[in-house]
Amino acid sequence: MADIETDVLIIGTGPAGSATAALLSSYGVENMAINRYRWLANTPRAHITNQRAMEVLRDLGHEVEAEAYQQCSPQEIMGENVFCTAIAGEELGRLKTWGTHPKSKAEHLLSSPTEMNDLPQTFMEPLLFKTACSRGTQARMSTEYVSHEQDADGVTTTCRDRLTGKEFTVRSKFLVGADGGNSLVAQHIGLPFEGKMGVAGSMNIIFKADLTRYVAHRPSVLYWVLQPGSNVGGIGMGLVRMIRPWNEWLINWGYDINEGVAHVDNAFAEGVARDLIGDPDIDIEITSVSTWTVNNCYATRAQKGRVFCMGDAIHRHPPSNGLGSNTSIQDGFNLAWKLAMVVKGQAGPGLLESYSEERAPVAKQIVTRANKSIEEFGPIFGALGLLDSIDPVKMQENMDRRCEDTPAAENQRAALREAIAAKVYEFDAHGVEMNHRYRSSAVAADGQPEPAYDLDPELHFQQTTWPGARVPHAWLFNDNNQKRSTLDLCGHGKLTILTGIGGKGWVDAAKTLSAELGLPIETHVIGPRQKWQDHYGDWARAREVGDSGVILVRPDHHVAWRAETLAADPEAALRRVLKTILDR
Repeated sequence: MADIETDVLIIGTGPAGSATAALLSSYGVENMAINRYRWLANTPRAHITNQRAMEVLRDLGHEVEAEAYQQCSPQEIMGENVFCTAIAGEELGRLKTWGTHPKSKAEHLLSSPTEMNDLPQTFMEPLLFKTACSRGTQARMSTEYVSHEQDADGVTTTCRDRLTGKEFTVRSKFLVGADGGNSLVAQHIGLPFEGKMGVAGSMNIIFKADLTRYVAHRPSVLYWVLQPGSNVGGIGMGLVRMIRPWNEWLINWGYDINEGVAHVDNAFAEGVARDLIGDPDIDIEITSVSTWTVNNCYATRAQKGRVFCMGDAIHRHPPSNGLGSNTSIQDGFNLAWKLAMVVKGQAGPGLLESYSEERAPVAKQIVTRANKSIEEFGPIFGALGLLDSIDPVKMQENMDRRCEDTPAAENQRAALREAIAAKVYEFDAHGVEMNHRYRSSAVAADGQPEPAYDLDPELHFQQTTWPGARVPHAWLFNDNNQKRSTLDLCGHGKLTILTGIGGKGWVDAAKTLSAELGLPIETHVIGPRQKWQDHYGDWARAREVGDSGVILVRPDHHVAWRAETLAADPEAALRRVLKTILDR
């Protein structure tokens, strides 16, 4: 007999594990989360927080979303992405990023009720973990996963208390491995991976220094410094990243992985920091140094039986595009409602198969995109003449030539402008962040063709109610002049029916089926003199169905099914869909 019993055991309390725990507890599902360390993230490694991740925090409650905004660096100071020879040196070019360009900002405002921001992992993890524990999650720190065995009825996991060395067992219906890029859970269930680990070496240097005079006039999260010949490969590019404006910073600096793990002491770290800042007299306090490897690896399947993996355990990639913690939180949003419905008997076990079907393609997409973004620095190096020689003196001369009054220099300047502008695919790829369209057994498209993208799908988010897509955002109003997003009417662990005047048949069908299947279904009729009104007409333009049509939205905001008009037998139509997607 196991020492502890719970419905879901979660290994790891990073963004993926803590988000999953917080969601399960919010849905009323008993769960336990363990962390092999004594506390949460000790470095601010993940930080970019996109709108889709913020929508998950919003779904967890106003207080969770509000605290994230209170702790973050806001979007307006994120975006002057600078390329320079040193923070105090010559500027080579600049790019508006992370939704701060007026055109991009407009798209962000039209796409979501949330705002992008910079929330370091040292703030995000405690917020999610606190939410989980305050709502019922049983958490144990200094506790590591050892092994597990699963059978037809559940999973028995062996854990070790790292303080006493004693082992104990936990019996759960399901096991979630959110245990990072070296996941033992993924290894033990034999997840198939494609790609390669350890393709390059990198180090993080965290330091404090007041750089206000050099950066406040061009506020940004990222400052890219090019100093020919000063690090791996001779290019000499280092990243100075803002942690907290404008006094706390992180440097990302490469090392040759073929020569083993780099030895980084405070003296070396301070030297790198001074070089990249370009001010020999500035006061610097090194607070930590660490090394890590650039990976290009993703799981092609994310589960086996009753065991699921998420976060860095299934997508291992560099921090390019800022996708890591965002995708990890969304993994949890996808899985938690499915686990909850199966645990409560509201869905059959087949629903859980859709987790891999939906999230494994996302893992492949973001790993591919993040690594491609690294390659896309090449045109910048080429435009500066840094690929034409390995001699630092010659490389500097090539950079300097762009300032000359010659046709060649004019072409060089144009090439540099174009190369920097093209980095929008890393630093403002709104479509990469938001355009997830699921194809799985938990979606009933009924043969409706997927709409083509009108614009570049990596750069631009295109809202649609096509089944599998995230339900469009539009502002609605009630008689008390309260404003709510369509996303606010959905989620919170429940299925939702959105219809208009003429769709009363769908509402009646949902009430009947809710009682019949023991399944809470929220219903909202949107239109004049209804509880929620579409004063701008934005919802009518976005819904892609008629007034009597219906959109069935899953708890993770993705459309499960839609019908253009009221069916002859709405109850039969809705019953078919619910039983199909929920494996009933």
